[in-house]
Amino acid sequence: MTHFQELAATDPILKATRAQLESLQLQRLRATLRHAYANNASYRRKFSAAGVHPDDLRSLSDLAQFPFTTKADLREAYPFGFFSVPMDQVARIHASSGTTGKPTVVGYTKNDLAAWSGLVARSIRAAGGRAGMKVHIAYGYGLFTGGLGAHYGAEAAGCTVIPMSGGQTERQVQLICDFAPQIIMATPSYMLAILDEFRRQGFDPRATSLQVGIFGAEPWGEGMRAEIESAFGIDACDIYGLSEVMGPGVAQEFAHTKDGPTIWEDHFIPEIVDPHSGNPLADGAEGELVFTSLTKEAMPVIRYRTRDLTRLMPGSVTAMRRMAKISGRSDDMLIVRGVNVFPSQIEEMILRCAGLAPHYEIELTRPNRLDEIRIVVEARAQLAHESQTAEALLLAAKLKDHIGISADIRVVPCGSLARSAGKAQHVRDLR
Repeated sequence: MTHFQELAATDPILKATRAQLESLQLQRLRATLRHAYANNASYRRKFSAAGVHPDDLRSLSDLAQFPFTTKADLREAYPFGFFSVPMDQVARIHASSGTTGKPTVVGYTKNDLAAWSGLVARSIRAAGGRAGMKVHIAYGYGLFTGGLGAHYGAEAAGCTVIPMSGGQTERQVQLICDFAPQIIMATPSYMLAILDEFRRQGFDPRATSLQVGIFGAEPWGEGMRAEIESAFGIDACDIYGLSEVMGPGVAQEFAHTKDGPTIWEDHFIPEIVDPHSGNPLADGAEGELVFTSLTKEAMPVIRYRTRDLTRLMPGSVTAMRRMAKISGRSDDMLIVRGVNVFPSQIEEMILRCAGLAPHYEIELTRPNRLDEIRIVVEARAQLAHESQTAEALLLAAKLKDHIGISADIRVVPCGSLARSAGKAQHVRDLR
């Protein structure tokens, strides 16, 4: 029996034809639109303003008549105004960072959590995982969806979970050696940091028990894949997801093809739109990725603009379409060690420091496998030189507390940074 036959035996939808899949999508989309319209005041207002009603959907192509959902919509409804079920039906809350210091909040019913776990389990199996394998999870736990999403998905796949979380790199190496996991789930940049630690300790990374790496939460290319696979002797597969749509497990690469993540289209409808006009683009054209959920209860999303730039490709293993590697973003969001960071967030923290001026530069590098962020910010004219260190420490603490990043802060005298006659260029991404 081939790997795909094994998968399809436990997950028959993977064998569906395109026509069967689209029939299921239409059925689920109609139910989702009605649920969102009936139970979410924001959707009712948006649909009414656009002059559409759930009953107007007669085919999948009619989805393009419905309005987009954006991160701004979710922020305006903070914290729980975008939920479509009563709070007593919300079993779990996660959150991701937003541009105003307030997180984007997402909720899950028990059915949502079961569906999410099932999709991560499917993703693990697609990457080569099997029941009985041990999974070392080095994604962060907490409000971030990565750690717990991977955790419950691995359990649903029948695996043994090692919930290491991120950090403590020396201990990561020890536990990989001692506990002998076959699968590791982490950000790809952190996997390279683990690699460096293996070498620092004089251990051969190819001598470990690892067979499969499932990496996501940040963009990564074929060069990084080749380095990880060569160093550890494993299959390195891409997993895609975002908190607003579900979390990890929206799409997953198959280990035997490694030709881009397959989108689990029985649960999500992807579109590609022109990032400026919002007009739908044909498959194969690069544009902004938009998702509509088909099975979410607590917080369905209708045409959610991810800001990720990619293109859709035909399915190679199933009838479900694949997505190309993310080539960039249509907004200014940065991803630093898996954390979403906006320059405007950093600016807000600078403005909370009385001795600092809103003239700054953000420099992103990856000198030792992991993202590093350095912020050069001007002191206000009245700030005494001896107070600069205190202001730098204050800003560093605010960034850690409010955004969740560690940054190297350098305070320079007033007037040190170049001024722009047009739009200021605050970010230098040298990764």
